Amino acid sequence: MKPPVGAYVVDTRSGRIGIVMGHEGPYVQLRPYGGGREWDADPGAVRHATPAERLRAATAYANARSRGEVP
Repeated sequence: MKPPVGAYVVDTRSGRIGIVMGHEGPYVQLRPYGGGREWDADPGAVRHATPAERLRAATAYANARSRGEVP
């Protein structure tokens, strides 16, 4: 699966939710919700995030921001 840029996906190998930033070689480049360091994922190991997973990622980011852990 080669998801479009901007799609929310789950890296099934790490369980992390990311936003597709691009495609480089055989990999999908993902960035965590709310920003951060990108990582490469195997296109065969990603799937579209469900609405519940997207909400969980947004809530986790908002909570971390309120604690001052992220800008």
